[in-house]
Amino acid sequence: MGNILVADDEMKMRRLIREYLVSEGFTCYEAENGRDALDKFSERDYQAVLLDVMMPQVDGWTVLREIRKESSVPVIMLTARGEEYDRLFGFELGVDDYMVKPFSPRELMARLKAVIRRNSKDSEEEPMVFQVEGIKVDFEGHTVYMDGEQVKMTPKEYDLLVYLVQNRNRALTRQQILDGVWGIDFFGEDRTVDTHIKMLRERLKPYKHLIDTVWGVGYKLDTGEKK
Repeated sequence: MGNILVADDEMKMRRLIREYLVSEGFTCYEAENGRDALDKFSERDYQAVLLDVMMPQVDGWTVLREIRKESSVPVIMLTARGEEYDRLFGFELGVDDYMVKPFSPRELMARLKAVIRRNSKDSEEEPMVFQVEGIKVDFEGHTVYMDGEQVKMTPKEYDLLVYLVQNRNRALTRQQILDGVWGIDFFGEDRTVDTHIKMLRERLKPYKHLIDTVWGVGYKLDTGEKK
């Protein structure tokens, strides 16, 4: 999915974040101090940077300033300090989001993907219509058409279809779908996903084969496109 730079002087923290990044399909690069982070950043392009505030040699704020001189790459600050002043200071320097330790790795992944999506929308205009076979999704109109006829859907069915479209041809676990459609604060069960997938397939009728069950994983919208 892309390169992520993780700059934190705590090895255990870097390893934990790496584990979750790799599971989400990202390539993780690590830096153990601010100087190392600047060197690593200059070596390649990144989709985002996870940056600890308190680091030896060069602190996170200084690293952020240097990054912003040449790049608008999304940056999430990682810190044990959560005072409002620190947050405001960070946003003024160009921080995209802020995570206060200790935090949930799942929440970090959700926020990371959110800032990457926002950055992608800012840099490249997304198509307003997606179409596969006889199914057309009009994002601007918030409507779905099947063979030219509008399909009535509940808000959650529509959100589920859009999430599958945005991640098309990628096998998604039930937990990823729960997080992406219902939100990280939702405490439902995997059965919630199965039930809504079944309902969505019924809506799509002759095109329900597009929503493929990936045994042992979850589901994916299979458009037949090669990655």
